[in-house]
Amino acid sequence: MIHYNDKKFVCHIDLAMEFIRGKWKAVILCHLNDGPKRFLELQRITKGVSQKVLIEKLTEMERDGLISKTTFPEVPPRVEYKLTDLGHKLFPALNALELWAMDNFSDN
Repeated sequence: MIHYNDKKFVCHIDLAMEFIRGKWKAVILCHLNDGPKRFLELQRITKGVSQKVLIEKLTEMERDGLISKTTFPEVPPRVEYKLTDLGHKLFPALNALELWAMDNFSDN
């Protein structure tokens, strides 16, 4: 049993999946891998996500250290989200999952 942030995980894969669990986190991370994005841009390119859910997922990923949020001192305030070093380190695993899906479930 692995303990992290007052939670118990059965193995390290279970712990790793906690960071990307759910429908939207991996999608958001993939979009941020292309570079920093503003909130409305993320909402537009992640078609189907509600504003409430997007805010929740961004907050969770910021808390987990995968992304950072920068608020620029402008009127109106401009907010950008980008991957942290920890977030970038996830991409070999996410790319491996993508290749696995392409190899096994592609319509080609």
